[in-house]
Amino acid sequence: MSGPGKKVVDVAFKASKNIDWEGMAKLLVSDQARKEFATLRRTFDEVNSTLQTKFSQEPEPINWEYYRKGISSRLVDMYKEAYESVEIPKFVDTVTPQYKPKFDALLVELKEAEEKSLKESERLEKEIAEVQELKQKISTMTADEYFKKHPELKKKFDDEIRNDYWGY
Repeated sequence: MSGPGKKVVDVAFKASKNIDWEGMAKLLVSDQARKEFATLRRTFDEVNSTLQTKFSQEPEPINWEYYRKGISSRLVDMYKEAYESVEIPKFVDTVTPQYKPKFDALLVELKEAEEKSLKESERLEKEIAEVQELKQKISTMTADEYFKKHPELKKKFDDEIRNDYWGY
């Protein structure tokens, strides 16, 4: 009995240490997602706690001699034989192999989304910095200075002037 019980507890303990709950919580945007995430975390903690308490305790061995003193030894022997003949089937996990590839695929997708999000954040921060810089300089900036930063607009204006198109 000590083998499987301890193993379940060890796996549950390691699983709880490997999960980055705070990191995942930072990725959530909507209130509904946060609520669902909180429910998932609470449920995980409850299950983990149950595994660590219930399955980590070893049953106390039966003191057959104590019962032989008060009850007939034939009856005690019969119970002892029946008790020892009970075979507890080993748990075969069919769920994890089924869902692990899906979970791993979701983790990969999450990493890709995180990288894409970080790149987009960097791009937006640069754009915000440029807009703020432009906002500060706008009152003193000349057209040449602006066109130096945005040559595509200068080309567009030059083409319009060259083609005698004045916007109407």
